[in-house]
Order: sequence, then C-alpha cells, then structure tokens
Amino acid sequence: MLLINDLSFYRNNNVIFDNVNISLANGQITQIKGKNGSGKTTLLKVILNIIEARSGEIFWEGKNIKKNIFNFYNQTTFISDQYTSSRKLTVYDNINFWKGLSYSQLNDNDILLLLGTFNLKKYQNTETMYLSAGEIKKLELLRLILEQKKLWILDEPYNHLDNLSIEILNQTFIDHVNNEGIILFTSHYNPPINKIDVIDFN
Repeated sequence: MLLINDLSFYRNNNVIFDNVNISLANGQITQIKGKNGSGKTTLLKVILNIIEARSGEIFWEGKNIKKNIFNFYNQTTFISDQYTSSRKLTVYDNINFWKGLSYSQLNDNDILLLLGTFNLKKYQNTETMYLSAGEIKKLELLRLILEQKKLWILDEPYNHLDNLSIEILNQTFIDHVNNEGIILFTSHYNPPINKIDVIDFN
C-alpha cells in the first residue's frame, strides 16, 4: 500500500499543492487530472522523493519511505513525460540497459515478444534518435513489463500514442492491477477502465 498524508509543496512561498491525501491499495488505479501547471508532475516527484515536500509523510508498505527508500525504489517503476532512453543507443541496447538495472528475469525471447506487441521489433537495431515521439514513448512504456515492479507511477503515459498503443497500454494496466499491482498516473485522457479513482488537481 502507498499512503500519502497531508502532503504540501511550496515554491518560492507559492502554494503548489496543500494537504494532499492519497491511499492506494493493491489492485488499485488512481488518476490525477488537472490543467497544465497545476502541480501534477511536482506531486509525483515529491512522492518519489526526487524533490522535498514542505510537509507531510509518505508511507510504503507501512513504513515512511525516508526510512524505507531502497525497498520503495526496488518496487517502483516511474515513467516520466521526459524520455529516459539514450538517443545514441539502439532500441534493444536501451532495453538491455534497463534490464540490467532492474535485474529483470525476462529473457531475449520475452523481450522480442514485447517488441512485437508494441510494434517495435523492426526498430530493435535502430538508434532511438531516429524514432518518432510515439515510438520512443512505446519504448519507454516497455519498462513497465520489463522491470516487473509492483508500483507504477506514470506522468502523462498516453501522450504521443496511437489508438492501438492506447488499447495495449489500457490492457497492460488492467493486467497489472488484476495481479495486485498499484498504478498512479497523471493524464488528460480518460481511459475506459473500470474502477479508476480520479483526483481533480484543478
């Protein structure tokens, strides 16, 4: 379970968000909606301990993440709206790099199946600098399955995706929560998935 208690963040004495409370149990999806600049991305970064909150606490599996940070990161995949893949590496080399960092148990055949699912197999030996924004987005999203983590935190995961890729991502979300996974994401898009808890950040 991820528990966020009375979380507040100020920037130059301006309130970005104040007293945010979120509780995410196993098998739960929560969507954060709001206008650009409303603080959605900042909230995710505070939850991930990338930037410091002004006040409040965050608990993962019953422990404050500041005292449990290794376990928290070990069970979390964060997909940013900014690309983390290396432009000079091929698609396959990027995947192998992420695989090594996460100690993924997927083998080469599993990876080829993933590439096929997201229609990226023909680009496996292509440097990512030559891919479109949508193709890079799909490559980034492969980390969800590759890293095999329990908690998924995503910032605008639907950006740049075509309709088929959106359907694949929605099914990936459903499969994850059906296996007791937890998902927290920001998006303007309303995925047709049952039982999404929505937090309005306007």
